[in-house]
Amino acid sequence: MSERTSYQSGEPNWVDLGTTDIQAATKFYSDLFGWEVRSQGEEFGNYGIAFLRDKPVAGIGPIVPGSGDAPTWSTYLATADLDATMAAAAAAGGTVTMPATASGEFGRRGFVQDPTGANVGFWEAKQHLGAQLVNEPAAPRWSELATSDADAADKFYGAVFGYEFEKADGLPDPNYTMLKVGGETVAGRYQIPAGQAGPSRWLCYFTVADVDATVAKVTATGGALVAGPVDSSYGRFVTCADPSGAAFGIVTQAG
Repeated sequence: MSERTSYQSGEPNWVDLGTTDIQAATKFYSDLFGWEVRSQGEEFGNYGIAFLRDKPVAGIGPIVPGSGDAPTWSTYLATADLDATMAAAAAAGGTVTMPATASGEFGRRGFVQDPTGANVGFWEAKQHLGAQLVNEPAAPRWSELATSDADAADKFYGAVFGYEFEKADGLPDPNYTMLKVGGETVAGRYQIPAGQAGPSRWLCYFTVADVDATVAKVTATGGALVAGPVDSSYGRFVTCADPSGAAFGIVTQAG
């Protein structure tokens, strides 16, 4: 399904980039994905919403407390009751890094660091549902948690959202696990291999028609290839970094 009108609690419903140079990031991603980024003005820190076909797909704004200190893409998980979700996250061992905060009439958000060190956002929608387009070129496709402690992560997110966990087929990592809500797969989780550098984090992927051509555009405009490519039953995918160092994934369109 490409157009979205609702999200279940626990399902990634929004991704945004917190960066030190909104103007440069806006140009990079607009050139890469063909986004039309509309600034929401000084009231919202010049936060920009990226549109495809006049529907919002992602955000670009200043770094906010709770999402980390360096430029980074954040994944938000949908919740119908932000206060209850924040309380459940704290009770399950998470650290609140940004308390529940209103974003005008758009909705409310908060950030928590999970027990393995990954920062994650929660979004309670009002006027702003989240991404209204998914699974098509230049729109979000997938969010996954890379964690240093899979058991601790599963215990935490299971307590907060009641996820079911199921091993995935067709990926190089035989222990890659799908997070499911009500039987529907909503996100992924994998254990960072021992000895591999990098903290626990959430990573978002965007759909593209041609991974290799998109990587060429990324590297030609100041970004970098971080990992991959990898071919799987879910498509060809890589991890890239934009010129500020913020990591994001790209993956070929689902068949």
